[in-house]
Amino acid sequence: MHLDGEAWQAKFRNFETEAWRLETLPTYNVPQEAEELRAFRAGERIDPRMYSNEYTDDLKRVRREGKVKGRVHIVTRPLSEYLRYEFMYYLPHVWAGEDVRIMDVTDRSNPLAGVTDYWMFDKREVVLMNYLPDGTQIDRTVFEGDVTPFVEYQRVAIAESVPFEEYVKGLGV
Repeated sequence: MHLDGEAWQAKFRNFETEAWRLETLPTYNVPQEAEELRAFRAGERIDPRMYSNEYTDDLKRVRREGKVKGRVHIVTRPLSEYLRYEFMYYLPHVWAGEDVRIMDVTDRSNPLAGVTDYWMFDKREVVLMNYLPDGTQIDRTVFEGDVTPFVEYQRVAIAESVPFEEYVKGLGV
């Protein structure tokens, strides 16, 4: 089953304890980010101490409700332009309550090679995030089957990653 619109948004309002994401791509082609990406290319940067939007507001709500939202992004250096852009937003996300972690596989094998992007809700439901090679999203598909492998992917991703703030120390991004 494909997820879009209200059904997709409801996943983030209605999870009970945890919403968690694995990101595997160096670039995501997101039309809604085009203007911000152009500004980033032109040298504009956000002030993470002042930055707030619907996403950070929702992260604060999630935290107030005692829930957890997190992600691990698998990266290699040098970081793509898109990752440098995305990292600019990760700090205010962390401060708002998201557990953002980075798994750098530049100098080692990727323990999750071949695993696709996904969101997992309450360790019970998985939504596969399907992309073209350029990072353009094709669709979101509810995984129908045993989610145990995805729970294990999450365990590995967390064990093999470091918190975002630790990762970026000294990187100058």
